Amino acid sequence: MNHTMVPSDRVEHVAVYGRDGTKLGTIERLMLDKMSGTVAYAVIKTGGLLGTRHHYPLQWSALKYDSNRQAFQTELTLDELSSGPCEFDGDAFDWGDRSRPHPHPHYWSI
Repeated sequence: MNHTMVPSDRVEHVAVYGRDGTKLGTIERLMLDKMSGTVAYAVIKTGGLLGTRHHYPLQWSALKYDSNRQAFQTELTLDELSSGPCEFDGDAFDWGDRSRPHPHPHYWSI
């Protein structure tokens, strides 16, 4: 059967590529809006085995599934993604707080 539904655990760890074709990272988790029941954003994990991992929230609507790659595509580059809020491994970060300003003026509306 071919349909567009997918369980959240099958989205986690899927690669995300930027508009320049560079792999930005993988989806670490999805953040769901409890009131609307929709996916608000995905947390993208970047970094490698030897480096510190960074975790960036990205609007769910900014991700498009590429069935040929079996990965997600966004119009952002790593530099643009990095201009938003970030958590380093081990940091405490309130993933639900979208009230703080960030260098990218439209970060939460991409």
